[in-house]
Formats: sequence, C-alpha cells, structure tokens
Amino acid sequence: MRRFSSKAVFLCNNYHLPLLPSQPNTLIPIQSYSSTRFHDPPTTHFTSPSPPTSSLQNPSKFNPTHNEIPRQSSHRGSGFGLVRLENNNPEDSAATGHSHDEFAADVEKVYKILRKFHSRVPKLELALKESGVVVQSGLTERVLNRCGDAGNLGYRFFIWASKQPSYRHSYEVYKAMIKSLAKMRQFGAVWALIEEMRKENTMLIGPEVFVVIMRRFASARMVKKAVEVLDEMPKYGCEPDEYVFGCLLDALCKNGSVKEAASLFEEMRVRFTPTIKHFTSLLYGWCKEGKLMEAKFVLVQMREAGFEPDIVVYNNLLSGYSVAGKMADAFDLLQEMRRKGCEPNATSFTILIQALCSLEKMVEAMQVFVEMERSGCEADIVTYTTLISGFCKWGKIDKGYEILDSMIQKGHAPNQMTYLHILLAHEKKEELEESLELVEEMRKIGCMPDLNIYNTVIRMSCKLGEIKEGVQLWNDMEANGLSPGLDTFVIMIHGFLEQGCLVEASDYFKDMVGRGLFSASQYGTLKELLNALLRADKLETSKDVWSCMMTKGCELNVYAWTIWIHALFANGHVKEACSYCLDMMDAELMPQPDTFAKLMRGLRKLYNRQIAAEITEKVRKMAAERGVTFKMYKRRGERDLKEKVKAKKDGRKRRSRRRQWGGGRGRANLGVT
Repeated sequence: MRRFSSKAVFLCNNYHLPLLPSQPNTLIPIQSYSSTRFHDPPTTHFTSPSPPTSSLQNPSKFNPTHNEIPRQSSHRGSGFGLVRLENNNPEDSAATGHSHDEFAADVEKVYKILRKFHSRVPKLELALKESGVVVQSGLTERVLNRCGDAGNLGYRFFIWASKQPSYRHSYEVYKAMIKSLAKMRQFGAVWALIEEMRKENTMLIGPEVFVVIMRRFASARMVKKAVEVLDEMPKYGCEPDEYVFGCLLDALCKNGSVKEAASLFEEMRVRFTPTIKHFTSLLYGWCKEGKLMEAKFVLVQMREAGFEPDIVVYNNLLSGYSVAGKMADAFDLLQEMRRKGCEPNATSFTILIQALCSLEKMVEAMQVFVEMERSGCEADIVTYTTLISGFCKWGKIDKGYEILDSMIQKGHAPNQMTYLHILLAHEKKEELEESLELVEEMRKIGCMPDLNIYNTVIRMSCKLGEIKEGVQLWNDMEANGLSPGLDTFVIMIHGFLEQGCLVEASDYFKDMVGRGLFSASQYGTLKELLNALLRADKLETSKDVWSCMMTKGCELNVYAWTIWIHALFANGHVKEACSYCLDMMDAELMPQPDTFAKLMRGLRKLYNRQIAAEITEKVRKMAAERGVTFKMYKRRGERDLKEKVKAKKDGRKRRSRRRQWGGGRGRANLGVT
C-alpha cells in the first residue's frame, strides 16, 4: 500500500510564494487567470445560512448543500467534483455515530426483528411483544434513525409502539417519523401524521415540523407545494415568522429554485421583514448558479436595507466568482476583504483552493495554502480534505497520502470524507487491496467507515468480480450498525447480475423492495433483473420478484408494467405477457399503444383469438373513456412498433460499420491527420 510515513516533510517548505513588500500578508493574484475560463465549471461550496445557522456563528466551516456523496451516478465519472466539508445533518450523524448508550442493544434487537418479519405484520407484532423491549421515546427515535432510508421498517415500529400501554410518541419521535416519510416523498402520510399530532396534543406541533416538510418539497422541486406550507401552518395553530420564511428561502435556493425564491422574497417583503439571512440565502442561490449580476443586485438590496456584508456574504461571492471562472476577480475580492477589515478565514482560502484544484492547477493551489498559513489563518480539516481531493482527482495518490500525513502531524484527525477521496482514486485504478488496507487503517485511528465508504469499496469489489468480498463488507457494515441505502442495494444487485448469480440478485432486490426503498428511479435495475431471469429460463423467480413488488405496496405505474410485459414477450412468454396486461388494465392502467400492437402480433401467431378479443375489448373501452379513438390508438401502436424495429436495425448497422472500420473516432482522427 502506498502510504507515506508520518515523518513526511511539512508541505509548505516545498512551495514559495513572493509577497508584496508593502503588504506582507497580501496574496499576489496569478495574472494568467485574467483570461482563464472554466471548460468544466467546478462544483464549488457556498456558505449558505441554514437557520439555525452554524455558518454565521462559525464561518470557518462550510455548510453542506444537501448533496449526498457518493451517489452511484454522481461520482462514477469524475468522483471528486464536490468536497462535502461538514455534515450538519442529524439524520446522517444519527445513522453513522455508533454511540453505545443505554438503548444500543435494544435498538439492534428491534432492528433485526423488523428486518425478519417486516412483511408479516402479525408475526412482527408477536416478535416485538416477546422481545422484552420496553418502549420509550428515546428508543423509538433511535430505531427510526437505525432504519435509515428503509422508512417502511421504521413506520412499522412507529405504529406498533403507538399501541403500547403507558406510551405516547414525543415531539422528537413524530419529527423523526415525518422526516423519514418526507424523505420517501410520502407527503400524504406526512399530513395525516400532523393531523394525528393535532388530535393527540396541539402543543406537539411546532415550526420545525413544517420546516422539514418545506425542505422535502423543495428538494423534490415542488416549489408551489413548499410555499403552500406557509398557508397551511395557521390551520394547525402555528403562525409562520421570519425564521420559517428564511428556512423556505434557504431550501429553495439550495435546491436550484433561486428564481422562484427571489420572486417570493419580493412578494412577501411586507409580510416578513427581511433579515440578513434572507439576503444571504438569495446571494448563495445566485452565486451557486454563477449569476453574478443577480448576486450583486442582492448585495445592493442588502446594503439598502441597512445590512453590511459579513464573512459569509464575501465567501459566497468568492464561490460565485469561482463558479463563473473569474479567478482574477476572486483574488481581487480577497484583497478587498482585507482592505475593508474583513479578514479572510479558512473557508475563504479553501474556496480558492478548491477552484484551482478543479482546474488541475495544483501548484497554484499549494501556493494559496502556503499563503493561508503565512497570513496566520490555520488550515483545518476542510482545507486538507480539499487538497487531498484535488491531488487524488488528478491521479496523484502519493501526494494525497503525503498531505494526509502532514494533516495528522498537525493534530487534525481525518474524517470519512478525507478517506473517501483517496478510496475513489484507488477505485479508479482498481486497487482493491489498497482500499481494504485503508479502511482498516481508518478503524485503527477511530474513524469508523460510513455508508459512503462501504458503498465505494463494495462497488469496487463487485466491479472486480470479488463478490464474496462485497458480501463480507455488507455483513460488516450491518454489524457496525449501518443500514444499507438504496445505492448499496443497487450496487450489490448489479454485482450479482454481472457474475450470473441471479437468485442472489433477486433476493437482494426483494429485500430492497421490502424495506420500502424501491422507486421509479430504479426501473432500469428492475428491467435488467427481469430480463436476466427470463433469459435464464427462471420464469417462476421473475414472477416471484414481480409478486413481491405487488404485495409490498410499490406504486407501479404504466412504465413498470410495460417493462414486465415486454420482458415476458421478448423471451417467448406471450400468454403470460397477455395475462399481466389484463391485470394492468384491471388496475385502471391503459397499455401503451406499442405494447398493444406487440401483443396482438404475438397472439395472431398463436392463433389465440379469445385473449386477443378480451384485450381488444378492454382497450376499446379505456380508449373511449379517455377520449381517444381506437383506430388512432391502434395506428399509433403499429407506427411506434415499426419505428422501434427500424431504430434497432439502424443501430445494428452502425455498430457493424464501426467494427468494420475500427471505430468512428479513429477514422475521424485519421482524416484530420
């Protein structure tokens, strides 16, 4: 393993930065940035106020922007774009912090029971009753957090606990359950729960409950629904104030709805007196999108309202310049901050370092790091993590280890995010052994791996065909009190599919469904699994998977049914495909035109007029109910089917030509040469 000794030389001695004689602590802007532009704009951090805000109280820390790392689709390509510098999410900390308190043993006992019997309610309730666990508010909250993304498991326990004598859910328990349901976007259940809270005790309903709902609506880009929460609050005896309105603005700006937030701010200025947090949220949103003109207008509005920019505002502007590729302006702003008596902090320098790292300007990034320390601003874990991320992104893992050693020497304990960037670099080079050694080293220094770490190492194991190692890591993860998330399940399912372990892949898929993690975003995984099972003549296993989805209450739309019916048809199971098509129509879902056309062709070949007539009659009726003529529906189906067949043939021809000529890109290059 390429691990540097802890006797590594202090990095600053290797980089020299000339200083202005008249201003010994002034950073000299790198002149080449005056005409530099980002070809690929870096993902830069902004310091956004999140009421109650820690960034205002301690501006040396970044405030996370609700971007979970890593998602399977988000970091596979680049891996290092966003350095998440601080985790203020109580849900995550509760899931990853393995505090051995009085409830630890009971929480694990309950969690195992929930996993075993979650689909059989009578047996689940009996097992919980016989477990000897005494229900308390603290225990219920811990169980909900232990269930993690598997909100269905937590909800089962929440319902059972509410039936126990001498027990009533506390405010914190309701809040945790609302967070879990809102995360699953079960907003109907959330409002039902709030109604239950009102009937139980109106004192249980506070502003924070509605803030949770606002944030979830905002993250789902349901802006109108998020705003409507303000109007719903008085119905529950809770009047919105400047704090709640600030939370709404913050949520909208963090989730890409800054235009709507700005309009809402102007509309509500009379109702809610503007505060510096309101202005800073808008500034953050515009800077995040690189809209500097709008950000400067907010700055003018802020000053007109009597608020002077503080370190949080300046750091947002620094981030805005970085996103827009205006590095010379960013360095000028750093000097302006000093002139106005607002000394740059660790966050200020780290923003610049991250922007330079994203441009592969590692020498310049180290120069900023050196200047930061020389100016008396001590680098923190965030700064070191940013540098490690930059070096690892560009394949310089050894340098990353060197900085890690220097960081530990200086008394800064690395966290999971620090190690994650090194692991991602190892994953890029398919270095599983080094990754496992690094995870072991994490444990030795007391930094327990979190879900992101496990996801990365498990994905690498599956990618390299070491599926047994992946299963061992999974078991280790659960033994350490971590619940697998949606990404973890998807990684394992694809890993088993790639190794041809179809039964195991099906078992993990059903477990994922049982925990309530399946959603429309996983239809691709469903399609791949069903087709793999049917190609391997495992019809009953595939039916079992579909039955599991039906019985576990998954919301299956027409696209899910289409995937299943087309998979059956494509693998020669025409009668089964027709049978499930009838089931779909019984569920008031009309088949897509090409699905109907495909089934009719298959039935004609089988000379099965009875089923064809039954399907046709139902389709005629449903088309009439929807105001569509059957002839138009049928004609469109035939047309769509022909277009798909043609597109498939054209794709085959293109691939054949590429193979014949050695690839289109190579031919283009030859032409240029």
